[in-house]
Amino acid sequence: MDALYTTAATANGREGRTVSSDGRLDLQLAFPPALGGNGNGTNPEQLFAAGYAACFASALGAVGREAKVDTSDASVTAEVGIGKDTDGGFGLAVTLRVELPESLQGPAGRELVEKAHAFCPYSKATRGNIPVELVVE
Repeated sequence: MDALYTTAATANGREGRTVSSDGRLDLQLAFPPALGGNGNGTNPEQLFAAGYAACFASALGAVGREAKVDTSDASVTAEVGIGKDTDGGFGLAVTLRVELPESLQGPAGRELVEKAHAFCPYSKATRGNIPVELVVE
């Protein structure tokens, strides 16, 4: 792959700070209360959810334009869960909730969401690695 864009971010743990190479992202990190932390910062799961939701919404727009369908009123919510896996470590699971406008309800809308899932770089990266559930609302 020839990268069209590359970025970087540096973190010093879940209870520290993360900063992007251009300084535009500079966030305090903290464990969420559900994992024993104080919640006084964001966490990697929130960052992953935000990135995946944005990327998937963009992919939905791209496949919509290709199909000559207006998806500008659609929204995507990514729910990212973390829990113990069978190897004694931790694993992730994602539910993508895609809210489509009334004009895209039904099988045509579902097909568009499936095409976006095949097209989205985040979906490609997670495919076969973590469970991703698509929910069309």
